[in-house]
Amino acid sequence: MSWWELKVFLKHVPWDSATARAMRGSTPEEDYWNPDRQLAAAMVDAQRESTYVMVRLHGDPKKTKRLRPPEPIPRPGVKKRSNSRVIRFGGRHGSGAAELAKVFGGGHATNP
Repeated sequence: MSWWELKVFLKHVPWDSATARAMRGSTPEEDYWNPDRQLAAAMVDAQRESTYVMVRLHGDPKKTKRLRPPEPIPRPGVKKRSNSRVIRFGGRHGSGAAELAKVFGGGHATNP
């Protein structure tokens, strides 16, 4: 094989081959989630959420009360949902003014 043939071979090697990964310096896990797979996962997530909304809106409220939104397909770059934005008021956690101040970035007001 000549140098020119080697250059052409390396230029046209399949993107998911071990040679291409070695040239890019990536791992098989990183290469698994190519843009096509990311788009397919996003479409599946959108369809699942659309189905969830339709069932919640048009289903029997007694049967759909405990229905939870679907979790997205786990993939790199997409964080798992968390309930970190839940603010509790009253009860054991106090009035909630301190939590609101943290969320909105300021001190809580006091009545004069």
